[in-house]
Amino acid sequence: MMTETLTLGKALNVGLRRSLEADDKVLIMGEDVGKLGGVFRITDGLQKDFGEDRVIDTPLAESGIIGTAVGLAIRGYRPVCEIQFDGFVYPAYDQIVSQVAKMTYRSRGKVKMPIVIRIPFGGGIGAVEHHSESPEAYFAHTAGLKVVSCSNPNDAYWMIQQAVASDDPIVFLEPKRRYWEKGEVDTDATAPSFPLHSARVVRPGTDCTVVAYGPMVRTALDAATAVDGERSLEVIDLRSLSPLDLGPVYESVRRTGRLIVVHEAPSNLGMGAEVAARVTEHCFYSLEAPVLRVTGFNTPYPAARVEEEYLPDLDRVLDGVDRTFGW
Repeated sequence: MMTETLTLGKALNVGLRRSLEADDKVLIMGEDVGKLGGVFRITDGLQKDFGEDRVIDTPLAESGIIGTAVGLAIRGYRPVCEIQFDGFVYPAYDQIVSQVAKMTYRSRGKVKMPIVIRIPFGGGIGAVEHHSESPEAYFAHTAGLKVVSCSNPNDAYWMIQQAVASDDPIVFLEPKRRYWEKGEVDTDATAPSFPLHSARVVRPGTDCTVVAYGPMVRTALDAATAVDGERSLEVIDLRSLSPLDLGPVYESVRRTGRLIVVHEAPSNLGMGAEVAARVTEHCFYSLEAPVLRVTGFNTPYPAARVEEEYLPDLDRVLDGVDRTFGW
């Protein structure tokens, strides 16, 4: 096995390159994705190598980007749309919910929507208003859409290729604060190790299960490291938010008896609520304590200078661990 050390952002770039090479119906489109290579440089060099007909700089019009992608998908193309920042997706929300999510169902499967909507999401980079959001629950709640989030470079490399190859519309959430974190990527393999819509145990443990996704997986792993020797935390990366793959979570909770769900989005009607409800339903007699959530507060993302007070951090996750052992 040959691996390369890549940042998460570079892994996405290489994965997109592989997708463009594999299928000439794959197009990348979005604001500044071409000549600039994207505001986070995820598409750097792709327009130069594949041309302006396949890596397309669009006007500043998110609804237009997604609407155009719908037409392209109907005509047999596989558009990959970049929404420059999470908070910019809302003008396109009508197109995503009314068209992208429903077209295949409305046509009884005759019309496929192989559209990938890439969204850098979450906080942690000190950005201004509308540049740090966690909109995942809106999309996971929408029937007809699939929603995934990578948390490390190897997953980023493989998951973006799997998403582009899928015939389903997929919202692909990229943890923007993790773009520069490095990891080993198996670029030599011919197939991914895990199906796209599968959860994965990223650190085995025996005392308490911690479930996270996207940017919070690293925080959960840091918490597990911090208490190592005192308590053994099992960390699970959901990877797919819709559909959810909770089999590994059930199996883990039946062993540990405790569950903490961590995400940046507010707790109210967030992903943690769905995970908690399903685990309570399936693992009730195994639970030694209520399922706890460690999340962002039920307020809009604050100004950058107080962002660190809002985002779940190591201390808040460890406080959740202490609370679950207090029952």
